[in-house]
Formats: sequence, C-alpha cells, structure tokens
Amino acid sequence: MLLNEKEARSICEKLLGYVKADDAVVRIGSEEYSHLRFAANAMTTSGQREDTEVGVTVWIDKKRGAASTNEIDDASLRAVVEQAEALARVSPVDREYLPSLKSQIYKPTAGFVAATMNIPTAGRAKTIGEIIALCERSKVVGAGFHQARGEASASATKNGNFNFERASNVSLSVTARTPDGTGSGYFQRDHFDAAQFDPLRIARESIQKSLGSRQPRQLDPGVYTVILEPQAVGDLFNLGFDARSAEEGRSSFSAPGGKTRIGEKLFAEQLHIYSDPWHPQLPASSSAQAGIPAQKIYMVKNGVLETLVYSRFWAEQKGKQPTPGPVNLIIESAGPTQSLEEMIKTTERGLLVSHFWYIRSVDPRTALFTGLTRDGVWLIESGKIQHPANNFRFNQSILQMLAPGNLLAIGKPERIGTGDGASLLPALKVKEFNFTSKSEAV
Repeated sequence: MLLNEKEARSICEKLLGYVKADDAVVRIGSEEYSHLRFAANAMTTSGQREDTEVGVTVWIDKKRGAASTNEIDDASLRAVVEQAEALARVSPVDREYLPSLKSQIYKPTAGFVAATMNIPTAGRAKTIGEIIALCERSKVVGAGFHQARGEASASATKNGNFNFERASNVSLSVTARTPDGTGSGYFQRDHFDAAQFDPLRIARESIQKSLGSRQPRQLDPGVYTVILEPQAVGDLFNLGFDARSAEEGRSSFSAPGGKTRIGEKLFAEQLHIYSDPWHPQLPASSSAQAGIPAQKIYMVKNGVLETLVYSRFWAEQKGKQPTPGPVNLIIESAGPTQSLEEMIKTTERGLLVSHFWYIRSVDPRTALFTGLTRDGVWLIESGKIQHPANNFRFNQSILQMLAPGNLLAIGKPERIGTGDGASLLPALKVKEFNFTSKSEAV
C-alpha cells in the first residue's frame, strides 16, 4: 500500500527528530509497480513490487552527508540518520550549500488515479493477449512492455518545509517486425489515467508502421525536408535551459561576456515551449527543483527565449530568484496547427520519420546531436507517401532545426512517454534536416 500523507509526515518527523546536524532534508517515497513483458508473440515475464525508500541528507559545518534505506522501523530510521551524519563529518565542505527551505505553499496537481496502479493481472493479460493475436493475424512478430505504477512521496526540511504528493502512470511500448526482417514499427504512449489509455491503438500503430516499412528503397544521405512524428520529436528534443551553463559559455544559449541570449528570437515565431504542472493531460509535480513550488513558466514564447533555469545556488551567486521549474515539457503552436496528413500534402519532396534512437550530444554549444532513424522512414513526393526508405545517421542542431524559416509547421500536441517522463509534443515539419550517411538499422 502507498503511504498516505499522515504516514509520510510521521516518518519525516521521526527522521528529523533523530537529526543532530546543523541542517537536513529528508525524503520518503513509496511505490506500487507491476509489469508484463512479451516477445516473439508470447508473454515472457510478469512481475510486481512494493517498496518504500527513505533518504536523508545532512550538513555539519557545511559538510554534506547522505544515506538511504528501504527499512522504516524506528531503529533503521535512526541508523540511516546516523550514517548520513557520520559521512558528513568526514566529507569536504559543500561549496554549493544553501540552508534548506523554510515552509512553502504548494498547489496540488491532479496526476493520481488509484485505478491506474491497480490494473488487474487478468485484465492486463487479456489486453496483451489481444495485442499478440492482432500481431499474429497481421503476420508480424510483436514485442512490448506494459507498466503500471503508483507513487507517493514526501520531503521535509529541518527549517520547517513539508510537501506530499502522489502520481500514477500506465505505459505500453510495442515493436512489431515483419518475419523477413525488413520492416519494423514502434509506438509508445502513457497516461496517468488508465481510463484514457488505449493499448490497442499502440499495437495497431506499431503494426501499421512495420508493414508499411517493408523492403525499403535506398536513398542517398543529404539535406531533406522532414516531417517528424511526435515520437521522433520526443526522441530528439534535448534542449537544456540551464542558466549556469549558459552564463559559463557552455550552452547554445550563451552570449559573449558571460551573458545569455534571453530576449532573442532564436526560434520560429509560432513556437511555444513551456512547463505547466496543472495541464489537464500532463499533470506534474507541485515541487520543482530543490523543492521550490512549481509554477507555469515559458522557456520559449512566440519564438523568443524567455526563461533559463536558475538553481538556488546559481541564483544566489547572480543575485536572481531561483526558477520554479520546469517540471514537464509542452511544445505547441502559438497559431494554427497542421495535421500530419496536411503536412504531407504540402510537401513536394521530403521524408517522414517515425522514431530516432542511439542519440548522442556532439556539441552542446550549438545543440548539435547525432543518432539514427529507426522503425520507419518514408519518402514523400508530390504530397504523397511514395515508398519506405532506408535508415540514416543524422547530425543536426536542434536550435537550427527550430529556427525561424526552418520550422515550417507544428501539429497538435500529443502525450508522449519518454525516458525522462511524459511530455506533450506535436509533429513538426522542418525545411532542412541533415542526414550524413546511410544506416543498416531496421
């Protein structure tokens, strides 16, 4: 069972009661998690876990120590505090130490639905069985991972702050491949509310991409107009809005003399990039970095860089206020949107990309990344998809990709689950995208 607020508060108070250090932050998290994995059109593993973990960070003479445990009896709680304090005594001074937060006010978000973490095993197996049957009827080989979890977490400081929140999530990824090995499709989605989650749609999309990408024709690398499906946008998007790296000259938002590019129109005018903890389709944590109460903030508005993220320490160094976020990622158009079909119809020649993988940073100062396409690339000519194409390696600056004149169209955002959490992301049509070589990936 997940901890409720009263139980979490009681454990936090016990931990702080054992603290003899000058300052402390304590955290507790409880989780209920279950999964079902399938491969080669057969279920393979199913599992469930329940866990509670406690973390303690203390400072003695500004020296930091931290320890954790997943035992919450009184003796274990006392021991984990003592361990953290023992480590602090032998540690170097924490040069970025700031006193822990005093009492804050947090506005709750609505990202928890109990039914999402309590999906019955039989019901889940029935759903995956239907997906496997659909794969078999379509003559593809399916594999996937279904997960459901609920989390309850709390944090407290020696200076009087306390926050408690709960979250839930269900997700499914499906990869479908043709038996001849030439076609592959991938699709993934998640939601905090299982009632709004459609696993069969995920399977159908994956199967369709697999069948449609069989026996690709060979195209040369080069600069192409590209339509990126929302999944591909989620795979690729990795712009760090960190103020410190910008002011230290280490990011694409750096300007000469230790300045930043805040206020410049670096992006297409129709582009918004923001974080909103209370978005109805993407509720997020009420607590931003370092426990600061979250707020809705725009990093980019109408193409203009508006906000960089100041940590508590860096804000103190620069005489600024720390940034209350971001806690999620939303990309949307400030004006009209285009459907994927409309983007295709208005493309004389280009590529439709479904998915990227193995992405690595090349140069953070230009937001340059490299990686590979995967699970479906299609050639578009005269407003129609003509045939599947081979995969490519790309080298592309995200800043240039989203620049004025290069970002041609933005779709309606969809909730996309990524490794870093959920986001609301649209399809994007880009005038010029750099593919540098062919890839044998499928």
